[in-house]
Amino acid sequence: MEFIRLLSPEDSRFAAAMALYRESFPAHEQRTALSQREVLRCDPYHFTLLYDGVRFVGLLLYWEASGFRYVEHFCIDPSLRNRSYGRQALDQLTADGKTVILEIDPPVTAIALRRKGFYERCGFRDNPYAHVHPPYHPGNDGHELLVLSHPASLSREAYGRFNRYLQNTVMSV
Repeated sequence: MEFIRLLSPEDSRFAAAMALYRESFPAHEQRTALSQREVLRCDPYHFTLLYDGVRFVGLLLYWEASGFRYVEHFCIDPSLRNRSYGRQALDQLTADGKTVILEIDPPVTAIALRRKGFYERCGFRDNPYAHVHPPYHPGNDGHELLVLSHPASLSREAYGRFNRYLQNTVMSV
């Protein structure tokens, strides 16, 4: 699997990537189009296209922070799911041993339970901290999510560093 970092909204691949992004996440969990274009200018932000040869298979949008990586959005083209692309991408992202943090919906629906199981099979661990992701859009409330981390659960201090980074860096763009 090849990771290709997209650096500009003028890149010819940006439109297809954004179409998959819009299809894969509910509107309240998405950056606005303007915010997504602006955040590309942030050096720690990696808008990563996932390719299998010449085939675009998904997106891995993450932040490189001091001491951890935060996966803001991750999706595989729905027509290509169950072909191990998600696992391959996560294996590559976690290969160097740096802590990787991501959020998922609480495991209360069948889909959310399957998603949690997928991440657990990929080596991610639960964290016991009550967590609300800040809203992407004015007038919206934040939404409760479960924080998962790889290769181990986070200490309270590490969770605090992540949450401050999320509040003060990720959501400031």
